[in-house]
Amino acid sequence: MARQRKSEQREIEQYNHENQQRVNNPPIGLVNPNTDPEESTKNYTYDPHIDPQLVWAGKAERTSFEVPTVSLHVHERIDPRTIIEAVRKRKDEKIKQLSLFQTLEENLPIREAIEFYKHKHNWTNRLVAGDSLLVMNSLLEKEGMAGQVQMIYIDPPYGIQYGSNFQPFVNKRDVKDRNDEDLTQEPETIKAFRDTWALEIHSYLTYLRDRLLLAKDLLHERGSIFVQIGDKNVHRVRCLMDEVFGSQNFCMEIVLMKASSQSSKLLPGVNDFLLWFAKDISQIKYKELFAECDPIENPNERYICVETKNGELIDLSLAQKTGKQPLPEGRICRLWPTFSQRRGSDNSFKYTFNNVEYEPPARYGWQTTITGLKRLADAGRLHPIGKSLRWKVYHDEFPYKTLNSTWLDLRPGGFGEQRIYVLQTDHRAIERCLLMTTDPGDLVLDPTCGSGTTAYVAERWARRWITCDTSRVSITLTKQRLMTAVFDYYELANLKEGLGDDFKYKTVSRITLKSIANNPEIKEGMAGKEIEEVIQKYAAKEILYDQPLVDKSKVRITGLFTVEAVPAPTVEPLDDIEGFADTPVADQSIARSGETLRQPEWHDELLKMGIRGKSGQYILFSRVDPLSGTRWLHADAETKPGNQEDNTFQTSSDTEEKPMRAVISFGTKYAPLDQRQVEMAIEEAQTLVPKPKLVIFAAFQFDPEAAKDIDETNWPGVTLLKVQMNADLLTEDLKKKRASNESFWLIGQPDVALRRIHRGEDTGKWEVEVHGFDYYNTRTGNIESGSVEKIAMWMLDTDYDGRSIFPSQVFFPIAGEKDGWSRLAKNLKAEIDEDLIESYQGTISLPFEMGNYQRVAVKIVDDRGIESLKIIRLT
Repeated sequence: MARQRKSEQREIEQYNHENQQRVNNPPIGLVNPNTDPEESTKNYTYDPHIDPQLVWAGKAERTSFEVPTVSLHVHERIDPRTIIEAVRKRKDEKIKQLSLFQTLEENLPIREAIEFYKHKHNWTNRLVAGDSLLVMNSLLEKEGMAGQVQMIYIDPPYGIQYGSNFQPFVNKRDVKDRNDEDLTQEPETIKAFRDTWALEIHSYLTYLRDRLLLAKDLLHERGSIFVQIGDKNVHRVRCLMDEVFGSQNFCMEIVLMKASSQSSKLLPGVNDFLLWFAKDISQIKYKELFAECDPIENPNERYICVETKNGELIDLSLAQKTGKQPLPEGRICRLWPTFSQRRGSDNSFKYTFNNVEYEPPARYGWQTTITGLKRLADAGRLHPIGKSLRWKVYHDEFPYKTLNSTWLDLRPGGFGEQRIYVLQTDHRAIERCLLMTTDPGDLVLDPTCGSGTTAYVAERWARRWITCDTSRVSITLTKQRLMTAVFDYYELANLKEGLGDDFKYKTVSRITLKSIANNPEIKEGMAGKEIEEVIQKYAAKEILYDQPLVDKSKVRITGLFTVEAVPAPTVEPLDDIEGFADTPVADQSIARSGETLRQPEWHDELLKMGIRGKSGQYILFSRVDPLSGTRWLHADAETKPGNQEDNTFQTSSDTEEKPMRAVISFGTKYAPLDQRQVEMAIEEAQTLVPKPKLVIFAAFQFDPEAAKDIDETNWPGVTLLKVQMNADLLTEDLKKKRASNESFWLIGQPDVALRRIHRGEDTGKWEVEVHGFDYYNTRTGNIESGSVEKIAMWMLDTDYDGRSIFPSQVFFPIAGEKDGWSRLAKNLKAEIDEDLIESYQGTISLPFEMGNYQRVAVKIVDDRGIESLKIIRLT
């Protein structure tokens, strides 16, 4: 390979928002019932007297709703620079720049670190896993962010089919309705579907109205909100937004070209819509955007001419304007009117041009004065057409048009960006919304993250961002997309102010009738070149906000961001079931009683089927009864000894061949079983007499920190087990058939090895190898053990502080040739060591030095977005 010239090396930069701060929400490693106690709910009310208003089933009865006030727990702190630093070329290596996440200001002493929401630190962007209603309420109530968001972009689901709005796998985008294999098994996503479409359009409108109300509270007084919607519901959502934001704050209904037309017996639908509302239209922040235009966009437009070099104007024929015949050589120009619809004594005079007298038509007046018309004549810009006088507008002087509300130029497909998500929004539409209504450093919120397009666009244009989604697949894809993104480095208008100011933008002259008519330097007899220079001097300057100046000596990567999550809801004790049975759910974002009401069914299923382990082994039960007097433990059971005459069913090989007491803690229906539940369930189990031999945690999903705690807890004489509940228990009414007759599966922990290197130049350093993990395949109903084929991503924190993961190496083992780090490696070819970055597609880490904490953290994410966490201590 030829030696890389030093001139080709570029500085790798990030934009940081030094002038902005955020409060210290809890790192997951410091969360327990004492540091982050449960809080009450927030009540939101509607005005029932709005007139006119849209009416749907349940609206009249629902004048208010409650949302639990929860903390947003920080699970990961991502600094792409730190990750890329490990694979940079080491020639002329400089001192490594300390990440913001490694500074003392970001790592408070423990006594202050557990004082959540009490301290400020530097702003970092935020990717949040959880229901948007809970997330927005937390931002309002916990962080006091009312009025701080400049733009909100919402792209809610359009359709009502279970499989149409969700992508079940990280690497599978060809999702089909009515195909059980393509149905998502994510509990949170299943709940999102039920909340949104349980009563079809009636549930949808309730779902959306609640979120719009909280969005309004978050918006700045100068802020804007955009809702992208299809033709089936645009009229309903428009009425809904009129109610929430006020019809007087409606800005525009923007037409977008759709990715593909819908089949129809009538006209095929080819467009979607963007509904744009302001918080207060009298204060709205708005910047005019321009789009490049062709010289002849409308062949039917009259008075399009070509001016030859000798000044002759040739009127173009329709055949020439449509391209069927060639255009004559010269400058394309249009002949625009010199009169306006305002007529008064000051602009209704007669004017003589080339010895011919002209005056405006009846009820019209001149746009300028006699002096102004003379300057237009001296500049060679006037041209008579019949009885009217027009002025010449050259296309090459301003080849742009003001952006209007029809965005049919954003045609999907062809040469657009690579699609990574089944419902990926066109980034150009979001880009225009953002550039029209925000400045660098403004805060953008997208409560419908999807593939993270809004976050990606906000990052590109140096806006702060927060985005959230219930789907783990969505979170995984967004994380990968942001970590591997490369952007141009835009020049700052004021280096000292940074992003507190603005970019340097390309500007273009916009020559208008008034700019020529009011130009004091235009004189009779001036030469053509001299006239052009004077006209340009006094022309208005338009800023092209979508064309900032690029510093080509630098390249930019994504700035710092945190990955956060809404905590799981509390599982209510069975003793309280009567108190909840008569209480309407009322669309709380998490239904607190649902999992309790389903527990008798789960007890029966557990007693009937037992828990399946590896190699056909089972843990069977002779009884499974409700356990009263406890909050976190929900069932008391007794194992059944294995039947030696029947090899099909036997107890796990590591259990004794005699009955054992087991207690069971069930997770919630629609959220991961979290650390709090593990800790409190173990405390309750320790008070039981006789002591149980098995403590079983059964859930549809495990928070990785909770799974880690279960794996690492050492309680002599007691075994803690993780049991995966079959998602069919949630989706039997949505699917044609169950994926498996088994309902409970024993799952293990990630198989990760930490070893010291005893060879080569890295002798004395350490490396990690991921061998796989127990993977529960919901489609086949099997536990697949030890495979790395399903690993979409794994992250390595080489000095885990016990608070949240700060990865220095990130790997995408199943990424395709154009996915993962490949695009970044191509764009940073001069800066990146190709051999090192190729390792980021494998299962063995790069060599590293052991850090001060003497422990590493490995987080594995499978192709369904399910996470597993393994902590390895040097001792």
